[in-house]
Order: sequence, then C-alpha cells, then structure tokens
Amino acid sequence: MKFRSDEIVSVLRGEIQNLGTSQDVREVGRVLEVGDGIARIYGLAGVMSGEMVEFTRTGVRGLAFNLEESSVSVIILGDYLRILEGDEARTTGELLRVPVGDALIGRVVDPLGNPVDGKGPIITNDTRPMESTAPGVADRQPVKQPLQTGIKAIDAMTPIGRGQRELIIGDRKTGKTAIALDTILAQKGEGVICVYVACGQMQAKVSQIVEDLRRNGALDYTIVVSSSSADPAPLQYLAPYAGTAMAEYFMYKGKDTLVVYDDLSKQAAAYRQLSLLVRRPPGREAYPGDVFYCHSRLLERSAKLAQKWVIVGNDFNGVPTATSGTDGKVYVGPLDKEHADHIAKDKGQKVVQLPDSGGSMTALPIIETLEGEVSAYIPTNVISITDGQIYLQPSLFYSGVRPAVDVGISVSRVGGNAQISAMKDKRVAGGLKLTLAQFRELEAFAQLGTELDKATQQQLDRGYRMVEILKQSQFKPLNVVDQVMIIYAGNSGGLDEVPVKQTKAWEEQFLTFMKDQKPEVRNALVKERKITDELGKKLDEAIKDFKGQFKA
Repeated sequence: MKFRSDEIVSVLRGEIQNLGTSQDVREVGRVLEVGDGIARIYGLAGVMSGEMVEFTRTGVRGLAFNLEESSVSVIILGDYLRILEGDEARTTGELLRVPVGDALIGRVVDPLGNPVDGKGPIITNDTRPMESTAPGVADRQPVKQPLQTGIKAIDAMTPIGRGQRELIIGDRKTGKTAIALDTILAQKGEGVICVYVACGQMQAKVSQIVEDLRRNGALDYTIVVSSSSADPAPLQYLAPYAGTAMAEYFMYKGKDTLVVYDDLSKQAAAYRQLSLLVRRPPGREAYPGDVFYCHSRLLERSAKLAQKWVIVGNDFNGVPTATSGTDGKVYVGPLDKEHADHIAKDKGQKVVQLPDSGGSMTALPIIETLEGEVSAYIPTNVISITDGQIYLQPSLFYSGVRPAVDVGISVSRVGGNAQISAMKDKRVAGGLKLTLAQFRELEAFAQLGTELDKATQQQLDRGYRMVEILKQSQFKPLNVVDQVMIIYAGNSGGLDEVPVKQTKAWEEQFLTFMKDQKPEVRNALVKERKITDELGKKLDEAIKDFKGQFKA
C-alpha cells in the first residue's frame, strides 16, 4: 500500500490548525480516609468552601465542608461506600445547584433534585445555587398581604402574611404537620406555589403526606422535597436549602410561594452530626457554634419583594438609566414607585410595573420541643429568627381542642397588617384573644366552686362556645369569609342558646344556610372585605332567621 505525501501533509496541517489552545486545569487530590459519609482529601489547596468535588473513579460528587491546614473534609452526596482510600478527587469550580422550574411542580424529589416518585425524569434547563444571598432591605417591602391558612384559630389571632416567617412549635404528636398541610390545602386557587420539605421524617409518614396532598388536589401546585430519616446526614442537612432554592425561582418570577420545613430540629441534629464527624468544636448541647447561622441564612431568604416600576416613553435625553426596548420604546428603571412617578411627572410619561417583581416567599419552619421546653437551644434560636410562633400545647390537644394552639404565647409580629378588614373588626377577631384569655381565668375561678353572678356566668358560657367554634377538623380549611361569619355569630351572641355539644352542627348548618339562602350577604362580604354598618345589620338578621331553621 502506497502513501501519498501530499495527503499526509494536508491532514497534519488540518490537525495543527484545529488544535485547541484551551487547557482544562483542575486541582487533583487523593482520599486519605473515608467513613460515615465524610471523605478527607489531601492536595486540594485551592478548593473553596461549598465547592463541588468529583471523585473521578466513581463519578460520585461531594461538597467541600471543612477547610483544614493540610486537607479538606468533603461530605459525600451519594453512596460513600463506593469511595476508597487513595481514590482521585478533583475540584469542579462549581457551587452545588439544584434543578428548578415548572417541571418540578407535582413531583417528589430528593435534595439534589432527583425524582423519587417513579414518574420518570424531570426535564428542565433551569438551575439555582442551593445557597444564595438573601434580599437586602431596599429589595423588600412590608408584609401586608394575608396568606390564609384556612384555620380559624390562626387566621383570627396569629395571622400570617405573604413573606413572613412563622414558626410552628410544639411537642411531638401535637398536630404541627397537620397545620402546615391545611395551610397548603388552603392555597388552592390562590396562585401560591407550595414547597413541602420533609427533613428526617419516617418514609411512611412522607408517603402518607404525599398521598394526602394528592387526594385533596394540592399536589398540582406543590413540590415535595423528601429527605427521610433513612437518608444520610448530608442530604438531611441540605434538604431545606434545596426547597428554598426551588421556591426562590418562582419568587423572583413575581409569584407567591410557601415553604414548609418539617422539621428544622432534625436538620440541626444532622448538621451537628456532620460537624462532630469533621471535628468542629462542639458548643451548647454539642451543637457547633454556627448552628444559628445555619438557620438564619436559610430563613432570611424568605421575603416579600418590592415592586419595581419602569417608565415607558421616548423623551429621556440625559437620563443615564434609559434603555431601548425591542418595541422601539425607551425604558427607564427598574425604580421604586415614588421615584418612577416623580420622573414620569416631569416627562409626562407612563409608569408600568415589571411583571417579575413583587413576588414573595413565606416560610413555615417547624420545631419539635421535648416536654414543652421552649427555652432549649434550637427552639430559642429559631424563635429569635422568625416573625412569631404558633405554639401547640399537648394538654389542649389531648383534651380535644384541635388545633391545640396556645393563645397565651402564640404571637404574630405582623399582626393585623396580615388580616382583611372584616377579620380585624372588633366584632370578629378584634377582641377574640382577650376574650379567650379572660375565659381561661374565669374557667379556673369557676372550678373552685364559687357562686358566679349572671353576667360572669354568661361570659363563661360564651367562652365555652367560642372554644368550640375554634376547633377544626384536619383537611377542612375554611374560606376567610366563612371564618368571619362564624366568629361574628359567636361574638354577637348568636350561639348563646345553642348547647355547647351542638356548636359544631350549628356552624356547619349556618354556613350552608348563608351560601344557599343568603348568598347576597356572603357575596357582599367577599366583595367589600369589611363589615359595614349595613352589612352588620344584614348578618344579624341572617343569624336571627337561621335560629328557627337549626336542627339539633
């Protein structure tokens, strides 16, 4: 076989011309020891904290967790039993990212975004860093828009606003998860994207929660991030950050989101386990010194983002922020409303709100206490970070008061700002907390067997009925207008003649009566969102008319 020299020369010339000059430069290290989900690696001198590290033989990835003088400790995000001493590891130059987007809605994923529901792969091109900076003060606006939970005891006395962080705290088996799930169910039709993060829960419980969401039609707008108690500690530690990143994608698209962390006490325990394995100094209750930062940097990402406005027009000579749009018009912004109005007034131009501004992320972290000890380390940390807490009392739960919300120490630092005018009315929730507090005192006084005057006895009897009104079954969230009507009826004395045991039946029949026979009153309340004098009279008449129709 003969070779033609000119062909060989042309091939060599082409190869030389196409030779790439770029070089793939990465640091490479060796595994010194591995065990309990942690690998100690020598040789990665330039690795960053939180950077992804790849084990080349297996393809398993890890996260640089502890930077030491002569080595780096990496938490392994996969099967650490496949990693062997002496394996090669190299840096990637990337931070840990998770897939985000509409494709995740209705799915159950692990903290790395891999599907675990058996419904096939999740196809999305969008990703977000698991850790990101929280919005600054200038990028936020005050929390004023209500996020209805559908639970009377909460919406009336410890209301939650969009962008708020409200802690749900109590002993095990007191209904913490039930409140969170009812809140998710109450978002049906409200345009709120929900993310439920199961951290350290039993796999059977997570499966039941997913089934409850599916059965009630809530999985259509919910993402479930599952990290069960059987998963390694690194995944349990990362799960809340993954859920937050998935919700942030929608928040920065201008949508409202709700994230439930169930629960952060188990995440703190996983973080303690990792920290002790890499020999970080233990502090109070053996938690590392930065466990507060672990939770604060997570919860500070929840916010109600400020609305941004642009000015649309043509005459913007000399304005440095002006940019030309594809439609031939000139845009100035984004700006806050006051600034935009000021410029537009001088120029005679039009102000338009940006569609991707004004989103929110509401956080409902859950903390489990031991024997009601709210002064323990993790509970006090999270209480100080959040904007209020809903405290569940075991004694109330076991006496049949469910949800078992302790009115005395449950607070919302947003308060009436997160309520509609009808709910804030003094005839509805305005004096409800005080009424219940006085009732508890009178109840304790009456147990002494003391003779009570007629007015005190009447106040005590009404208190018993108000407690019954605030009881609510799980998976039955109420529309806020229905809540207003039933609490108004209780406060105005509409149930004074109804036996306490029949209060629940009275409530159900009354709400049906208002929908079927008095729709004009209910519709007026839906439209007005406040109780005017005229509407108050119509409500009083409706309650009076219903008394003759009530069937015990």
